[in-house]
Amino acid sequence: MAEAGATATLKGLLGRLPDELSSRALSHSSWVEQRGDAYGRLAFLGDSVLGLAVASELYRRFPEADIGELTKVHNQAVSGRACAEVARDMGLPELLETRAPTDGTGLSADTLVASERTLASVTEAVIGACYLEHGFEPTAEAVIEAFEPEVERATESKLDFKSELQEWLARSGVTVSYDVVSEDGPPHERRFDVKATVQGDDVGVGSGRSKKEAEQAAAERALEQLKR
Repeated sequence: MAEAGATATLKGLLGRLPDELSSRALSHSSWVEQRGDAYGRLAFLGDSVLGLAVASELYRRFPEADIGELTKVHNQAVSGRACAEVARDMGLPELLETRAPTDGTGLSADTLVASERTLASVTEAVIGACYLEHGFEPTAEAVIEAFEPEVERATESKLDFKSELQEWLARSGVTVSYDVVSEDGPPHERRFDVKATVQGDDVGVGSGRSKKEAEQAAAERALEQLKR
């Protein structure tokens, strides 16, 4: 198994795959004689690697979120749309075009790259191939880096406790303020503690890797207390 740097990107890991493995990850079943030589099997494997990598990150990142909240964020962060976005960011459509048969056999590259489902499957296949060659830890780290924008987007839409809290308080005509009460850890593993205050009363304290995450956690705790 090849060694991979801890900071390698998913595109970088793909570029270090053996030709046979990268070819499989980027080949549609209509381009090969045996379906096993296409990306389908690798996509099956990569789907599980992607799911575990993101689930592990969410479990670590949101220690106060319950299973329902984690599931909502996870499902959106690893959705077909999210995988297709990652495919475009990595330049996979262009790579598919270079791998397409030149004799006109099989589906055209234009047809494939226009399909969100195809791009999602190819992303999963690349992840599966990287897992086979580089192992889980380097691949998982690269996956988290590649899917970070999707995780952030999912978090903002599914775990927006700050907006929910503000709407709840607006019924009484009051507002909430957030203050950082502590900041610990080295720069690459910073943790923030933030308190939410309503009319001079502390109604929730939360922690996170960023002030934004900590404020969301504090808002969640405040909602729990105020709705009792």
